[in-house]
Amino acid sequence: MALVCGGDAGPAAPATAAAASGGPRAVVEALLAAAHAGVPAALGLVVDTLGSTYAKSGAALCIGGAGRVGWISGGCLESSLEASAQALVAAGHAGLIEYDTRDDADLIVGSGIGCRGVVRIAVIPLAVLPGIARALQAWIDQGCALAIELEVGGALAVSAGGEALRWPLAWTDSAPVASGSTYALLIAAAPRVLVAGAGPESDRLVPWLRQLGWYVDVVERRPRWAAAAAAADRHLQTAVGAALARSRYDAALVMNHDFELDRDALEQLSADPVPWIGLLGPPARRDDLLRLLGAAAADALRPRLHAPVGLDLGGRGPESIALAIVAQLHAWRHRGE
Repeated sequence: MALVCGGDAGPAAPATAAAASGGPRAVVEALLAAAHAGVPAALGLVVDTLGSTYAKSGAALCIGGAGRVGWISGGCLESSLEASAQALVAAGHAGLIEYDTRDDADLIVGSGIGCRGVVRIAVIPLAVLPGIARALQAWIDQGCALAIELEVGGALAVSAGGEALRWPLAWTDSAPVASGSTYALLIAAAPRVLVAGAGPESDRLVPWLRQLGWYVDVVERRPRWAAAAAAADRHLQTAVGAALARSRYDAALVMNHDFELDRDALEQLSADPVPWIGLLGPPARRDDLLRLLGAAAADALRPRLHAPVGLDLGGRGPESIALAIVAQLHAWRHRGE
């Protein structure tokens, strides 16, 4: 269920529904929930990889609590990692665990993963990281990166926004690398999108974006679309300009299914630095909107305006439109278009 906001957008609250299957957003929210609840759980960090591996350096996991959130393989190594993590949590020690699948024998009698690589995962019990919830909450609320510095056999330091924390750690005796080896990792800020308007596409569009790790705010004041906006992290019953003034967004989608509401949203977005703007509707409608906005606003929008929004995947109807928009945003976020 969305957090419903009136005039004040405020910081986003972690949604009650599952947001993602294993990306940074899902992991950070799972760690935060475990830290608040005080349940036995651990922070897992992929600190180093060689060769072919499913996860790369910087990937994070929450191990324990309500289960495991995050991935280091397609499921082949996770059960072993969970067992090792349980022992470390019980002992209150940090550990560095290595999986080496480069040997031919591993194909038959080892993990059977079939990838030839090495992955090293640091596992740190949350119980030995008092206050980590503050840094995790800053990552969510402030839209900032989470910087991590880890010394094997030594300390862990985490910073996000105005929070900077450091903990000396007790380590297990054995490690696959020399004591004193250091790793600097970065969990990038989660992307945020402002959706101006709800409609028949929202039932698929909003959950899919959240499952891919986006924080989604929907600006919608029309009562008939309130239910469609409920799947967002925040349902903002305010103007687009007010939302832009209170939060930073990586992308915006204009899809009111109303010409005047779309014109107003584009006018507000023309003066905001949001780098990616999608507009729902055919080219002729786009051209009419830009003409009415005037030359200055149109020129400010054109370099970042994607209209009609969505990749040409084929198909018709709300579900196909939602899929096309999500695919385009996903491609832009991860590799450009």
